[in-house]
Amino acid sequence: MPVEFIGIAATKPFSETDTQTTGPAVQPAYLRELALAHEESGFDRVLVAHSSASPDGFTVADQILTHTSRLGVLLAHRPGFVSPTLAARKFATLDAFHPGRVALHVITGGDDADQARDGDLSDKPTRYRRTDDFLQVVRRTWESTEPFDHTGEFYTVKGALSGVRPRTPIPIYFGGASPDAVRVGGRHADVYAFWGEPLAGIAERISQVRAAAEPYGRTPAFSVSLRPIPAETETAAWERAADILRLTRERVGDLRREFNLDHSAQEGSRRLLDYAAQGDVHDKRLWTAVAKVTGAAGNSTALVGSYEQVAESLVDYTTLGVDTLLIRGFDPPADARAYSRLVTLVREQTDRGVPAGVGGG
Repeated sequence: MPVEFIGIAATKPFSETDTQTTGPAVQPAYLRELALAHEESGFDRVLVAHSSASPDGFTVADQILTHTSRLGVLLAHRPGFVSPTLAARKFATLDAFHPGRVALHVITGGDDADQARDGDLSDKPTRYRRTDDFLQVVRRTWESTEPFDHTGEFYTVKGALSGVRPRTPIPIYFGGASPDAVRVGGRHADVYAFWGEPLAGIAERISQVRAAAEPYGRTPAFSVSLRPIPAETETAAWERAADILRLTRERVGDLRREFNLDHSAQEGSRRLLDYAAQGDVHDKRLWTAVAKVTGAAGNSTALVGSYEQVAESLVDYTTLGVDTLLIRGFDPPADARAYSRLVTLVREQTDRGVPAGVGGG
């Protein structure tokens, strides 16, 4: 199978370096522009992210799918706010209108305060147990052709049967670095997602998830999220990286107010900050400076170099067993268009079976 590429969706311009943050939260023309840029560049999907302040993801996803012809969506969803039978029908309905273009990204929630803004006061271990129960019901709702009962710690349903079911399975993507996340994700994930750690860290995490999945007879695929900063030359790329870091430092206070998220309790963020403390550059060109400045607020490690060098580093992850690359830039529409070159280079190398380290300067 070719490498899957996932980009980012947004309903308004916003990034670590974007100083134009005014305007309504939903700007339909911008969302269409960004979606079409990803489709034209050869991306497979775009991530529709989630927070307690985000626009409704199902509506955003439908808009993306309606205004494109091939591009899929990876729709983030937090268990606990919608019953699993209803959530399953919502995803299945979206898939019925856009067959094969919908995937579920399970976000259990690592920020207690953000959960509380939507009325969820449970702690993190409880949320992961709830996610486990939730996904059991979701899968049965998608798959069952006869009424079923379920009695779990969090959800009890009697005679559940959905009138709409996916024609082909809706893939479940799953993220999280804590032991609870690995345990639950190992049981349910079709694709397990990691933030952009050094190669040795990703190899370690793949091994952990595979071990957790084995008792359930599952063999998940893997995703890595990165922020490529490519240019025509390595020197030009590092010049752009310096500008990005300068703007991020200037805007870090605005960023924290805009996102209103606390990543300090997230194991994935802690891991990124540990790597950042060890040095700004890991492997060939994994750059951690933005993660350090932002407190590793989500996907925040970059690959810096020429297009050929960045593609080479992306291929290095695929040699570990990574099947999906989630890449987003610091100027989303422009970077989505520019990344068409990375998508082509990576697919050419992986389709030919070119070893890591070949083809880049």
